[in-house]
Order: sequence, then structure tokens, then C-alpha cells
Amino acid sequence: MQGIWTTDRIRKAEGRLLAVTPEGALMQRAAFGVAVNAAEMLDAHKGHVAASRVALLVGAGNNGGDALWAGKFLRNRGVAVTAVLLNPEKAHPQGLAALRRAGGRAVGLEDAPDVLEEADLVIDGIVGLSARGPLREGAASLLEHISAPVLAVDLPSGVDPDHGTVDGPAITATRTVTFGARKPLHVLNPQRCGEVRLIDIGLLPELSDPDLWQLDAVDVGTAWPMPGPHDNKYTQGVTGIAAGSATYPGAAVLATGSAVLATSGMVRYAGPAADLVRTKWPEVIATGSVTDAGRVQAWVVGPGIGTGQEGRDVLRHVLSEGVPVCADADATTLIARYPDVLDARDPGTPLVLTPHAGEFERLTGAAPDDDRVGAVKAAARRFDAVVLLKGNTTLIAAPDGRVLANVARGSWLATAGSGDVLSGLVGSLLASGLDPWLAAGAAAYVHSRAADLAARGVPASATGVETSIPAAIRQLRRLG
Repeated sequence: MQGIWTTDRIRKAEGRLLAVTPEGALMQRAAFGVAVNAAEMLDAHKGHVAASRVALLVGAGNNGGDALWAGKFLRNRGVAVTAVLLNPEKAHPQGLAALRRAGGRAVGLEDAPDVLEEADLVIDGIVGLSARGPLREGAASLLEHISAPVLAVDLPSGVDPDHGTVDGPAITATRTVTFGARKPLHVLNPQRCGEVRLIDIGLLPELSDPDLWQLDAVDVGTAWPMPGPHDNKYTQGVTGIAAGSATYPGAAVLATGSAVLATSGMVRYAGPAADLVRTKWPEVIATGSVTDAGRVQAWVVGPGIGTGQEGRDVLRHVLSEGVPVCADADATTLIARYPDVLDARDPGTPLVLTPHAGEFERLTGAAPDDDRVGAVKAAARRFDAVVLLKGNTTLIAAPDGRVLANVARGSWLATAGSGDVLSGLVGSLLASGLDPWLAAGAAAYVHSRAADLAARGVPASATGVETSIPAAIRQLRRLG
């Protein structure tokens, strides 16, 4: 897993590292990493590095210093470098002197439009991790003149470093180079950051456990359950699906199908869409009621069951079974309306809640707003459950405070039925015995990868996403 730390902890760790490092050494190491990435981008954009033109947007403080030193290194490779000084009196003196010695030049805001419009690459060093709020007027006025790719130093200026929010004018980067460790905005607002590259400056020994985690392909491929020589249909996990209604039979088919394709040993469906499910998935044992379903090792409940008394009875029965439960869609609405339904759950029995933003607001009484991480952690503690808050960046929080972030590869999952597919994946992994927090995170990862495979650059349906699940798992297993 890859760790992500809040900016306050990063700054404190940097302070400890600076105290035992020769003056200027860390900045030059960071700046060299910026220059290497800038050269890569120039080569990709122009086909050459030498004779290219780079504009530096330089604010006060160390981020501006990083940009200036990076400009010096680029000058050594024959790049024409011009620094736009937003506050000349507070520009990093050593970095500015180094750039000028190397033949770079510095201009003020009045000359910035021409410099930016002629640039082949713009390096954003306006503000650092301490900054909050949008770009100020002078810097904001420059945005309309930027047409070249942008390389951000640590963060795109104007984006909140801990929440990833944007409250006004802000940079949109093509690539962001960050130092020592990744920060929350890199996963909470990937659209603004572009590709994130991490430069090692020796910071990790100064940091303890991360504030957020992000799974990679190897993590998911290794964790995904696969049958061994002594397994049978029962030992691989029996997943129960309580979903669908006369109005929403498709929810039953989608949730059941994803559990089948996620390699559950057996899937039992219980509900009014039994005939339709049986027709689509003949390997599924389908009955009309959860009371007749038989033994399962985890339940998925909620997609399309409705929010009336019948749905409430189904949810209460499933929660009373003493096995892990993934409660999705209508189940979250029922829990919000009738909190006492959770009394049917045995204390300590794993529960995964999978709300989108609207369902989250119904569950908790408040929208997640800017601090999505804080909101999902509080909800996990309140319900003593793993809470998966859907979004372009999906957050998965455990009651003990652990948080996973899963960054989607696109917006293909913003389509009807995709949540039903995700719930089937979660249920399958719960039935296999995987830790509920990891199960929810791995399911979100495969869900996103399957959507990417299904879409191939064009919109894809939930059915298309579902049929791509085996290919997504196959890719991950090769890596794991």
C-alpha cells in the first residue's frame, strides 16, 4: 500500500530532516527532480529539450525556490528559462541568484503574459503546502495566458493541500511533482494534479503511520481470493444476494452477476426477481425469500429492494444472520429512516455501508462537504462499520480510523446500475473471509479497473463493466 500524510505532519517531518541536513541540500535535490520531470515533459511535448522555453511562476517561499533551482538545472541543458516573480522582494534569493548565474532571466507581472504565451512548459511554484484558499488577483490574472503543459511543484497552486478543494482561481497541472511523501490532495483532487510523481528526499524515516492509504495493483492482486487444490464451492465463500423488486429487477441481476464473476464459490439469490436471475445466471441458487435462502457466509442487501415495510423486513432478517453484510442503496436509506433496524445486528458482526453523497447525507444528517476524509471516518465510528463513500475518489473508512482512497481512472462509473455491480463485488470478498476494510477497497479498485476496460474511451453500461470483471481480476493476478 502507498501512504499519504497530511501537510501538517509532512511539514513537521521536513523540519526534523532539515535539522540534520546541510543547508540547501534538500531544496536542490527536490529541484533536480522537478527539472528531470520538466525535461521529460518537454521531450514528449516538443521532441527535444534544448532550445525549449520554460516559464517559472515564482511565489515567495520554498516552492518558489524549488522552481528557481529547477530553472537553473534546465538552463544547464540549454533551455531558455524565464522566471515570473509574483513578489520580487520575497523571491528565494539563493535560487534567483543561481538562475541568473546560469543565464536565466526574471521578469515581473507586467511581462508575464508574453512569457507565458511563448512558453513550451510552465512550472508552477506559486505557493506551497502552507497556503490556503484560491490564487490571489495577480496570480489569478495569469491563468488565461497559460496554454502550455503545466508542471506543479508539490501541488497545483490554489488547491487546498489537505482537502483537495478549490474555492476560486487555481492551477490545473498536467503533472505534479511532490517530495518525500504524497499529500491528500493528490488523491482527493487528481483532476487538478494530473499525473503525480514522487521524489524521494529521505523523508519517510521521519514519518509514522499514514493518514490515508492507497491500494495498488499488486496489493489487490495478492489479496484477491483464488481457489487452491483443496477448495470447493463452500470453502471459496457463499454469497447471498437480497436485491431487486418488481420495479427494479435489474438490480438483482447486476448484483448477483458481479458476485458470480468475482469468483464466489456459490451465489444464493433471494427475492422477487428469482426467475430472471436464474435465467441470466443458471449457476445461482435462486429462491423467492431470504428466509428460504439457505446458509451463506456474507450477504449483500439493498439494491432495488424498496424502502417500504417489505424491504425493511428483508434488511432486518439479513442483519440478524450473524454473517458479514454489505448494505447498499435502499438498505442505506432504510437505515437512515429506521435506525433501530441495526438492533438486529449482533455486536461486532462486520457491516459495510456503501453510500453515494446523497445517501451519506441521509445516513449522517450532513453532506460530506470539503472534509470528506473526516466525514467518512466519523461515520465509520458512529455506525461501527466500514463506510465506503462513493465518488471519483472513493473513500473507505474502518471504525478504527484507517482510511483507503481509490482514485477512479475516469468517470465511466457514473451510470445507472454500477453501484449494484460494486455491492456484488464487496459481498463476494466478504464471503471469502477478507478483512471488510480491505474487501471494500479491493472491490472498489477492481470495479474501477473493470470500468476502464469496458469503456476504452467511450461510455460503458453497468452490464459492460460487470462483464469486464474477470479480465480486470486476471490482470491483477498476474501482477500479484
